[in-house]
Amino acid sequence: MGIFSIKDIEAVSGIKSHTLRIWEQRYGIIQPKRTETNIRYYDDADLKYIINISILNKHGYKISEIAKMSMDEVREAIIKFSGRNTTHDSHIKGLIASMLSFDEYQFHKVLTTAIIQMGLEKTMLNIVIPFLHEVGILWQIGSIHPSHEHFASNIIKQKLFVAIDGQVGKFSENRKKFLLFLPEREQHSIGLLYANYLLRSRGQDVLFLGQEVPLVDLKDACEGRAVDYIFTILTAAHIDIDKQKFVDTLCEFWPNSQIFLTGIQFNNCELNYPSNVRVIRKMDEFIQFVDSLSANFNHN
Repeated sequence: MGIFSIKDIEAVSGIKSHTLRIWEQRYGIIQPKRTETNIRYYDDADLKYIINISILNKHGYKISEIAKMSMDEVREAIIKFSGRNTTHDSHIKGLIASMLSFDEYQFHKVLTTAIIQMGLEKTMLNIVIPFLHEVGILWQIGSIHPSHEHFASNIIKQKLFVAIDGQVGKFSENRKKFLLFLPEREQHSIGLLYANYLLRSRGQDVLFLGQEVPLVDLKDACEGRAVDYIFTILTAAHIDIDKQKFVDTLCEFWPNSQIFLTGIQFNNCELNYPSNVRVIRKMDEFIQFVDSLSANFNHN
């Protein structure tokens, strides 16, 4: 069972601590537990209920109305919003709640429901990427542990592996060769797997080398292979590398290839980028580019 402080609840639900206390006192909407030293805390069920309250409140329900609703009525109202939700907030909050309580079944259920409703590609753009952004915020403020992130990431990667496997061998006549890799010490591979899926679903030829690939080994492995495009991501804040040297080395190794760079570390710095380098600020930009290459390929 998870144990959450009121600050954790605030970070996840978006409901301010003082607001939650007022709701508790005025409407009796939830009763926190107390430790032996009289410190309030919340459990998994409390967290999920408060997230549901947050979603309903954002959709126009007054707290006085929610306080009169049974648990079943709250759940039914949430299900209705999940079906027509335009902000995807209920899916994102559902993933967060499932992650915090290590509820594998519920995490799979929320993710699978979203994929059925909108497809993998839109689920990644509208739900998974914003979810990962929130996970990063929760990490920074100390509300989650590495185990939470690993739990969620591994389930998301499972979905991507299955989707990628279904695209292997589907090529467009005018396909281009893409080399995908992550630099040394970079282990956040979800973005790279998503790019792998996007490219394969549009008939492109992908050489996927995965995470933590040294540049020297990369050059040796790809010696003599024609590569049209290179795609890499640098996100992890703990990786302290000379980014200008990294970019220059890529351009030296592949002067005739177009190089795509993305991730927080590239997005938040000013470098001298050669003409064959393009920084991708949002995944939509990369999707638009790949679609321009794959206009005549029929993909799902």
